Amino acid sequence: MKSYQHGYPRPQFVREPNSWINLNGPWDFVFDDRNEGIAGEWFRSFPDARRILVPFTYEAPQSGIGDPDRREVVWYHRKLPVETHTPTDKRVVLHFEGSDYRTELWVNGDFAGAHDGAYARFSFDITRLVRDGENDITLRVEDSFDTDQPRGKQRWKDESFGCWYIQTTGIWKTVWLEYVPPEHIASVKMTPLFSEGKLKIEADVRTGYSIPEGPEKSPAPPLLEAAISFKGTPVTSMVIPVTKKHLELTADLVNTGITEWGFFRWEPDNPQLYDISFRLFQDETTLDEVLSYFGMREVRIDGSNILLNGVPLYQRLILDQGYWKASRLTPPDEEALITDIDKVLAAGYNGVRKHQKIEDERFLYWADVKGLLVWSEMAAAYEYRDRAVSNVTREWMEIVQQNYNHPSIITWVPFNESWGVPAIKTSRAQQCFTEAIYYLTKSYDPFRPVITNDGWEHTVSDIITLHDYEERGEDFFERYSGSLDAILDNVIYHNRYKSAFAQDYGYRGQPLIISEFGGIAFTGDPGWGYGNKVSTKEEFIKRFDAITTAIKKIDRICGYCYTQLTDVQQEINGLMDMDRNFKVNPDILKEINQRLGGRLTR
Repeated sequence: MKSYQHGYPRPQFVREPNSWINLNGPWDFVFDDRNEGIAGEWFRSFPDARRILVPFTYEAPQSGIGDPDRREVVWYHRKLPVETHTPTDKRVVLHFEGSDYRTELWVNGDFAGAHDGAYARFSFDITRLVRDGENDITLRVEDSFDTDQPRGKQRWKDESFGCWYIQTTGIWKTVWLEYVPPEHIASVKMTPLFSEGKLKIEADVRTGYSIPEGPEKSPAPPLLEAAISFKGTPVTSMVIPVTKKHLELTADLVNTGITEWGFFRWEPDNPQLYDISFRLFQDETTLDEVLSYFGMREVRIDGSNILLNGVPLYQRLILDQGYWKASRLTPPDEEALITDIDKVLAAGYNGVRKHQKIEDERFLYWADVKGLLVWSEMAAAYEYRDRAVSNVTREWMEIVQQNYNHPSIITWVPFNESWGVPAIKTSRAQQCFTEAIYYLTKSYDPFRPVITNDGWEHTVSDIITLHDYEERGEDFFERYSGSLDAILDNVIYHNRYKSAFAQDYGYRGQPLIISEFGGIAFTGDPGWGYGNKVSTKEEFIKRFDAITTAIKKIDRICGYCYTQLTDVQQEINGLMDMDRNFKVNPDILKEINQRLGGRLTR
């Protein structure tokens, strides 16, 4: 896309190259094991420190520290020259793509703000605090083993256990500084109206303009222009006066004459993307300009089918936890994200379930470009109490709003396997919490399916998903071809110990997907997988083929998600090891995955 700058951390809202500075790199770093930094005013005089390579956390070897032990408070510091980078009339905004968990910021000794959360982007306008010359940026980050904060796959004990891994503390995504005009475009929300061939645009704009209340003549307001193009060819443009903060406009993509097919569609085999620019101007003077892109696609539930652009979609997904050996939860670089997507596609999958992690937004950009379907899944808390409800709700909605515009995201997954709602089977309060999140998500995004409690014990859910690590293909087929009605009626448990629905909920004809299965591990590898380990590649392929093919033979199931893409620390059941080496030939996996069977239509 013409809007994208390599490495730009926010690919769908891009300003000119000289408007931002990447602040990744060496920072001063201190452990605050006695929690004395605030009392000691470290934000005014930073103590003697070691160096850390941001955005990698101290637990990750790539940070230059590589200490896996629990440390609840850490501090960061760096110098930031401002006067050579920005005119005095620009707002100075500091962005954090991700910092875990409570982040407090001081600029030149003055408090700038705080944010709670690990996975959502947050920003501070520090204009009033910066000065000409060098500035001191000081950060305090407090994390804990609390199970009422969204953790995902981060452990809450001193040693890793089960499928929970070394914790992530502090900055773990890109930090960057942006210079924003005082009158600017704050955000845009783009919704494809597929059946109409139109794009709905909602823009929030910040200007000093206000309509006079008296009889005096109103000055001309600023204007907002939205200009759409496709591979360099202009498609359409619209201009609207900026008389209020929130603006809505709709672009017609059908009557443009650039294609006889009405408009270009985004789909896995042909991910067509439009460019769009937003320009705020007044009297021919450009006040702000933002570049973006969008894809025209529709995800819709039709009975027991999931439709993509009106065509039944069979989803061949793989579970992707997004861990690396040396950098842990942080991708080592952008190329690593591209490599993972290419290898997913090489193995014959058409999508990923991004498990318990909100990935670097550049991953979503490349998924958009390459046509990879994405299930976006919230990182779980592990207790049900008031604070957990507040934490999950707030951060989940930040995430949905931030990533809404990506066409690759086709499903939201706010809960997994009753994590954080352990008594959902019978607890009305916990059931209501999942319903609340479902409807809150739908209030912002009524167009994507929402899966409430992936795996089992569903309440309200657009898709019913089941987790089953059965080893034998014939047993898989027999269970779901012969007993599926009993499973959906909660008469029998599909994986021996969990029911498909919570109490007082039932099946209403939704699409069915086996969203976790497989997890095959090799003998000799330290760590664990699901079921008995296999000794040879031939044994692996035989079992992989049998269980995958069994699922595809079951007509009522419209997709699957294999566990998993790579090994992760003590869990060694990936198709690849943590160095991204395939354990078996991906061409064989691709043939099995793409072999016709079941309701495979795309």
